[in-house]
Amino acid sequence: MTEKIEYLEQVDVFQHLTQADLEAINHQTRMVEYRADHIFFMPDDPSEVLFILKRGRVQLYRMSEDGRKLIVSILHPGAIFGHMAMIGQQLHHTYAQALDDCLICVWQQEEVARLLRQRPDTALQFMEAIGQRLIQVEERLAQATFKHMPERLASLLLQLDNQHGNDGTIKGYTHQYLADMLGTYRETTTQILNEFKQNEIVELGRKQIRIMDRSRLEVIAQNGSIT
Repeated sequence: MTEKIEYLEQVDVFQHLTQADLEAINHQTRMVEYRADHIFFMPDDPSEVLFILKRGRVQLYRMSEDGRKLIVSILHPGAIFGHMAMIGQQLHHTYAQALDDCLICVWQQEEVARLLRQRPDTALQFMEAIGQRLIQVEERLAQATFKHMPERLASLLLQLDNQHGNDGTIKGYTHQYLADMLGTYRETTTQILNEFKQNEIVELGRKQIRIMDRSRLEVIAQNGSIT
C-alpha cells in the first residue's frame, strides 16, 4: 500500500470507499508541493480542480471594497477545497492561499465526476463536508456584521486556544493576522489587545498571547464589556 493511499484512507469523505476505489483515486491524483503564500485560486477562477490537503494549512479569504481582508476559514490536513460546481463548491468571491508549505493531492474535474456518478454515497459525504464549511463561513460573516470588535476578538482567542490544546498559550499569530481573521485593521486589533493586557486578561509577547483570565475573556466574548 502506498503512502498516498494510506493518507486517502484517513480523509473523512473517503473512509467508506473500497480498496479498489482508493487505488483508482491514487492513480487519478498527483501529489504536488506548494510553497507558503501560493494562491490556489482567486475570485471567479474558472479552474475546476479539487485539492485534498495532506500537509500544511490553507486560508480561504475575501477582500472588501476598501481593501480589508476577511479570513473565512482555515483548512487543515484532510480538508478538501476547490472550485467544483458539481459538489456545490463555487467560491466565486474567495481566495485560497497556502499559509505554510503544503503537500496536496490534485484531482481533475472529470475524475471527480466519474467517482461521484459511480458512488452517490461519496457525493453525499462531499455535500455534508461542504455544508459544514458553509455554516462556519456564515457564522464568521454574522459575527463580522452583528458583534462588536472586543466580543469578536475574545471569541477568536478562545477558539484559537481550543484549537491549540486549551493550554492558555496562543502562538504563531501576528496582530495583522488576527486582524485579517476578524476583517478589521491591525491598529484596531492591537488597541483591543492592549486593553485586554491592561486589564490583566492576557499577556502579550512576540507572536504569542497568553490567556491569564479565561473567565473574564469568556464574559467579553458574550457581551463585549472589558470592564
